[in-house]
Amino acid sequence: MGQLFSDTSKSEDNGGDLVSSSNAYFKKINTKTKIISPETIRLIELHLSKGNILGASDLISDALKNIESIPINIAVTGESGAGKSSFINALRGIRPEEEGAAEVGVVETTMERTPYQHPKIKTLTLWDLPGIGTQKFPPKTYLEKVKFEEYDFFIIASATRFTKLELDLAKAIRIMKKNYYFVRTKVDFDLENEKRSKPRTFDREKTLKKIRGCTMKTFRENNMDVPQIFLISSYNLSDYDFPVLMDTLIKDIPAQKRYNFMLSLPKITEAAIDRKHKAMQEFVWLEAFKTGALATIPALGILRDNDVEKLRQKLNNYRQLFGVDDESLEFMAKDFQVPVAQLKEILKSPHLLKTDREETLQDKLLKYLEIFASANGGLLATGLYFRKTYYLQLHFLDTVAEDAKVLLQWKYSKH
Repeated sequence: MGQLFSDTSKSEDNGGDLVSSSNAYFKKINTKTKIISPETIRLIELHLSKGNILGASDLISDALKNIESIPINIAVTGESGAGKSSFINALRGIRPEEEGAAEVGVVETTMERTPYQHPKIKTLTLWDLPGIGTQKFPPKTYLEKVKFEEYDFFIIASATRFTKLELDLAKAIRIMKKNYYFVRTKVDFDLENEKRSKPRTFDREKTLKKIRGCTMKTFRENNMDVPQIFLISSYNLSDYDFPVLMDTLIKDIPAQKRYNFMLSLPKITEAAIDRKHKAMQEFVWLEAFKTGALATIPALGILRDNDVEKLRQKLNNYRQLFGVDDESLEFMAKDFQVPVAQLKEILKSPHLLKTDREETLQDKLLKYLEIFASANGGLLATGLYFRKTYYLQLHFLDTVAEDAKVLLQWKYSKH
């Protein structure tokens, strides 16, 4: 096992490896999904090129503090019946009847702007805004009354046609240099109604094309350039344009807000799970650099008790964020009417920290470290040197992400 790591006597010569491997690492990350700004990355690379590792570490430390604390505020507006509340609940991963859910109803339930905090990402708040043109929120003072300056972007939702008031709102939002996105909701209901009325000639793709065409026509009639329009169902998120909408938002949102936004998104496809996985890998790497873990030779040996406790906390956090924690599994077991033990049998992460009588937790963790090192070129292929706890975090993260995919496939097989 010791052959997997460098001789500690060579640690003083690792500065060149650190600079080259760090630069290579930043270059391989997709620009659209980087969690720190291009400007910060350029400054980090500048420090590294001059051998100023401490300066680079300080920049990363500041960037991570910003990522963890900076608020994200998303405004959702539209007329009564547009499906705003259902959309907000879907983004938060909360069911309509759960505690803290946005109230869903057939009458106007939003008379004041109402904040809904994400249950797992405390820096993210979705705001349910009253529809424009109501008595308390007339068009002339709408943006001022809903405090437009507080939001990162606006979602304008409609279950039918976008009204002239909503189109004018979009123009005003753009003048204020904010982004907006048009979301055509309840597409699944439209398809079902069309299928019911035309059972013999129903064509799903033609119906979707018709819905999109009618929506686009509204913009042309009002002398507006046709924007990208997202057709969605808040009850079938993996269908239609919801994944495309999420990709668009990730690309458009500022880099320092991107990480927590990505963590908040529903795990509805394997691509969504992979995206979240890669973002969290980047965060672990940056955290390792910040603490001086890079260029520290990870000599194998006994892990300290506080290391083990931190690893336990990290594992629990990863499981919650990927929806494979015990509480999430209990909900799913209840939904599908299966024993929760049946779900745990197909997953690996619930058993990562369990040991038998002949093996201590320390021994098990060091075994994971050896497995992870063997699977990653002996940990020397990229010239990166982490403390062993960071390698174990990455191993836990890989395992949890894979569990999320297994669970997703299991759910699809039951439908």
